[in-house]
Amino acid sequence: MTHPKVLSTTLAATLGLGLAIALGAAPTASAASAAPSSGYTAYAGSQQEAKANKAFYEAVMKSVAEKRAANPGALAVTVVYSAANAPSFRTQISRSAQIWNSSVVNVRLVEGSNPDFRYYEGNDSRGSYASTDGHGNGYIFLDYRQNQQYNSTRVTAHETGHVLGLPDHYSGPCSELMSGGGPGTSCTNAQPNSQERSRVDQLWRNGIASAFKVS
Repeated sequence: MTHPKVLSTTLAATLGLGLAIALGAAPTASAASAAPSSGYTAYAGSQQEAKANKAFYEAVMKSVAEKRAANPGALAVTVVYSAANAPSFRTQISRSAQIWNSSVVNVRLVEGSNPDFRYYEGNDSRGSYASTDGHGNGYIFLDYRQNQQYNSTRVTAHETGHVLGLPDHYSGPCSELMSGGGPGTSCTNAQPNSQERSRVDQLWRNGIASAFKVS
């Protein structure tokens, strides 16, 4: 995503879809719907950002596991999302869920009540990002302007990749979904590559075991 500390137009363009995970971030007051309020820390491909990516995944995993402990029989882990607070992006969100559901077997994304994470929309100079408050609550914020500059389904699918445990990899090619804005605005690929698909299945295969351990 676009970060407040970006010092050049070139870097801003490169990181426009950087999709920096913000640990404890919240949408700005101009967002269409309010989300949990907390501080914001922006990262740009740093070790700290990688930790924040992991924290968001673990927050969603915790929410899923707590619910799954009561009904552990399913073969795939179900992650429930809400798009109610991002009506302008409902189509892109649905496409992103379909993309991931057709790409992996150990986790399923479904829209429903009592969600494990939510999507929000609005205007934010930081662009789009994923966030967690560290207490099992997570959300994805989709910025209007950024989604006009970049392929919106790619933005949404990339952010959803963080939900599933994948970190950013800005230096990757367009064929790599988690390369974000690195390849530039001409990149429209919204499909994870084979390595990304394999990694998500590996993470959520372990996630099933984690669900059983929740007391």
